Amino acid sequence: MASQALTLLLLLLSVTALSDAGSIGVNYGRVANNLPTPDKVVELLKSQGLNKVKLYDTDATVLTALANTGITVVVALPNELLASAASDQTFADNWVQSNISKYYPATKIEAIAVGNEVFVDPKNTTKYLVPAMKNVHASLVKFSLDSTIKISSPIALTALQNSYPSSAGSFKPDLVEPVIKPMLDFLNQTGSYLMVNAYPFFAYTGNSDKISLNYALFKENSGLVDTGNGLKYYSLFEAQIDAVFAATSALKYGDVKMVVTETGWPSIGDENEIGASEANAASYNGNLVRRVLSGNGTPLRPQDPLNVYLFALFNENQKTGPTSERNYGLFYPNEQKVYDIPLTQEQLKRGQSTPVNGNTSQVPVVGEVSKTSVGQTWCVANVNAGDKKLKAALDYACGEGGADCSPIQPGSTCYNPNTLEAHASYAFNSYYQKKTRAVGTCEFGGAAYVVSQPPRYGNCEFPTGY
Repeated sequence: MASQALTLLLLLLSVTALSDAGSIGVNYGRVANNLPTPDKVVELLKSQGLNKVKLYDTDATVLTALANTGITVVVALPNELLASAASDQTFADNWVQSNISKYYPATKIEAIAVGNEVFVDPKNTTKYLVPAMKNVHASLVKFSLDSTIKISSPIALTALQNSYPSSAGSFKPDLVEPVIKPMLDFLNQTGSYLMVNAYPFFAYTGNSDKISLNYALFKENSGLVDTGNGLKYYSLFEAQIDAVFAATSALKYGDVKMVVTETGWPSIGDENEIGASEANAASYNGNLVRRVLSGNGTPLRPQDPLNVYLFALFNENQKTGPTSERNYGLFYPNEQKVYDIPLTQEQLKRGQSTPVNGNTSQVPVVGEVSKTSVGQTWCVANVNAGDKKLKAALDYACGEGGADCSPIQPGSTCYNPNTLEAHASYAFNSYYQKKTRAVGTCEFGGAAYVVSQPPRYGNCEFPTGY
C-alpha cells in the first residue's frame, strides 16, 4: 500500500512538473520617432497583462516609468560598450552604479543582457563578450546584486553550425573554444541561463519550398520525426530550440537553462519575404502564446517550461533593412493592436482568438483600421504626435509634398469626418502612395506610420496607387 502511495505521489509530481506553464514577455524597442511616452507604454503593458519586458539599453526615462509597477525588466549593455566593460573594471562598476543600482529595486531589474547577437556584430566584438560579462558580474557582486540579477547575452541561431535534425545541433567550431564554452561555463557557475533569439520566419522565408507553413505557424500538421533520437516535432520553433539544447549538451553544458529573448513574425514584408503577412503574424504569435502558456517544454526538454519574449511591442519606423524589420510590432504607435491575440492565461480562458486570414466580424467605424485586406499598405496619422505636428505635416503634404488633397476639401467625398486626424491621414496616404510606398515616405517627423489594413474614416476610400 505504501509502495502504491509512493508511486502515485511520484506520478502526481511528474505531472505537475510537466504541466508548469511558461511565461510571455515582450521586447520594447524604441528605434522610432513616433512612439508613445514611456509612461503611456507602461499603462499599455498593464492593460494587456504583460508583466515582463526586455529593453535594449538602460534609458533613464523608461526605467523610471517602470518603477514600482511590478513589471520585471531585462536591461542591456549595448555592443558598443563591450570593449570598455571588458578592459576596465572601473568602467563596469560605474556603469552598474549609474544604470542598475540607481534604479533597483524600485525598478524590478532581473537580468542584464551584455551585448546582443555579438557573434554577428560587424564591429567584431566577440572577443570582448565573456570578459565584459565577468566584469559586469563582479560589479553586481560589489553592490550585493548578484543574487537577484542575472548576467547573460542573447545569441542568434546563426551561432549554430548544424540545426537539422535537432539532435545534431552543434555550434560553429570557430566559436566553441574562444567564446561558447567560456560563456556556458560562466552561466553555469553563476546560475544564469542562455538567452536565445529564434525566428522560424527566417528559416521559412528562405526555404518555403521545403518547410510547411503550418509547421512554422504551430498549426495542425503531420509532424517531423528527428531521425537522430526518434522525437517527433510539430513546430519549427521547438525544433530550433532543441537544436540549441543539443548543441549545449554536446559541450557537456546540458544543464544550462534557456530563455527565448526574441521571437516573432512580421505583419508586412517585401515581395521576396515569403510568408510575411498580418494573418501569419497573428497565427504565429497567437499560437506560440497558447503553446507557452499551456505548459510543458520542448520534446527534448519536456520538464523545462518555455519562457519567451515576443518581438516586438511596437512597429519601429526607423529600423533599417527590409520592410519586415519595421513591422514586427504587436501594436501600432497609436497603441492600436496590429492584430488581436491572447497574451495572458485570462485572455486564453475568455476565448480571445487570432484572426484567420485577416478577417474579423467587426464593421470599421470612424478612425478604425479595417482588417479585411492583406498584402497592401497605407499611411495614417499618428495622433500621439499632437495637433501642431500633424497640422504642419498636413500643410507640407498638401503643399510642397504634392499630395492630392482635393478630396478633403469642403463638399468633397472625404471632407467628412472633418477632423485633423482624418484629413491628415488622407493626405499622408496620398503622398505615400504617390511615392510608391518607398521606405521613409510615411514618417513626417513621427506624425505618421504604416498600417496593413485599409483605413476608414466615414465613407472615404483611401487609394493604394496613382
